[in-house]
Amino acid sequence: MTVINGGHFSDLESFYDEVSQLFMKDEDWKVGTLDGFDDILYGYKGEIIWKDSEKSKKDLGFDLTKEFYDNKIRIGKPFNVKLIQQKLDDLIEGKGQTLFEILVEIIEFHQNIKLVLD
Repeated sequence: MTVINGGHFSDLESFYDEVSQLFMKDEDWKVGTLDGFDDILYGYKGEIIWKDSEKSKKDLGFDLTKEFYDNKIRIGKPFNVKLIQQKLDDLIEGKGQTLFEILVEIIEFHQNIKLVLD
């Protein structure tokens, strides 16, 4: 069992720090992207408890997600600006996922992992 503690972070960068410490103690690199987070879960089997998940849901919610997409659009290449703009539009219209929802979906995609939101 692994515990992600929502009290330890309030943005995506510090979330990556948290999961890097939990899942990659002996590695010399850290998670820094959503794809990277997905990748490290392939070697994990068991239960993940996300403590203070309601705090994380707020912290990684609409505002931070909008900022996340705005930054990618501002940077441009190598990002697919058209796709990111669509995701941002969906978010604003209430149809898109927040970063919290994306992270939960990434974890739940892995059939060897049971996620408990606490």
